[in-house]
Amino acid sequence: MFAALKRMLSGPQEVAAEPAASTATDVRAVIEPVPDAVDAAPATDFTLRDAYLSGWFHKETGELFSGFTVAAEDHVLDVGCGDGNFVHFCANQGAEVTFVDVDADKIREAEQRLRGTAARGIHPLVSDASPLPLPDNHFDKVVAMEVMEHVDSPADFLAELVRVGKPGALYLLSVPDIRSETVQQTVAPQMYFEKPNHINIFSGEDFAKLVSESGLIIEKQASYGFFWSVFWAFFWTCDQELTDPWHPLLEQWGRTWETLLTMRDGPRIKQALDKALPKSQAIIARKPL
Repeated sequence: MFAALKRMLSGPQEVAAEPAASTATDVRAVIEPVPDAVDAAPATDFTLRDAYLSGWFHKETGELFSGFTVAAEDHVLDVGCGDGNFVHFCANQGAEVTFVDVDADKIREAEQRLRGTAARGIHPLVSDASPLPLPDNHFDKVVAMEVMEHVDSPADFLAELVRVGKPGALYLLSVPDIRSETVQQTVAPQMYFEKPNHINIFSGEDFAKLVSESGLIIEKQASYGFFWSVFWAFFWTCDQELTDPWHPLLEQWGRTWETLLTMRDGPRIKQALDKALPKSQAIIARKPL
């Protein structure tokens, strides 16, 4: 049941302002599963189905996230690509892809995953994104998932993303939601809110203000991930690494959620709970022409 979860907990990981320090457990946030397992939507594994119901990885419409369509003619930049989960979807759409991470091992893994996809071009780059060694006005689509909570200056980081996007480029940005982070402040170890982990917490208003002040025009703001908010709240009391065998508490929570998603009103209940206690918040925005 937790096969997809195991893949998720090994990535994606995000670009930090500096290389991650060595710790017993890297607690950088993980949100959504590997897209190739979601290609036959609706997915049968509950974590993949949960992601699909949240708007992720809709191959049939070409949407990486609802409202963010990737086409073969696009050149997509993914900053903080980790293992390449999001850029993999873009590559399978036939897009040209450039993917950036501070971790050279992750870049090598991502590049290996992308070999043999339909991508028009594959461009790996090891960088802390401060600044990005990329030209101005270059990309059609820009993705940065769960990165800005790690960096010293989110405004400077976002300014770099805006710089490299073409006029009219579409952006998909996400950060942890303040409601889940408030729970984590009570139950997570102190290191969760220290470098290289979460050093910034954004309310919905803060996140929108950050994006708007960068010069981007917000087209959509959404939140999702109740399952993961509860999962991480439970995780810290289980005293285990990010790998199986999973503690019975986590197994039982997974089975409960899996059962809910199969119920007649399951998707509607999920939607309500996602609004009440989301793990993450996402913004789709556009660079002015």
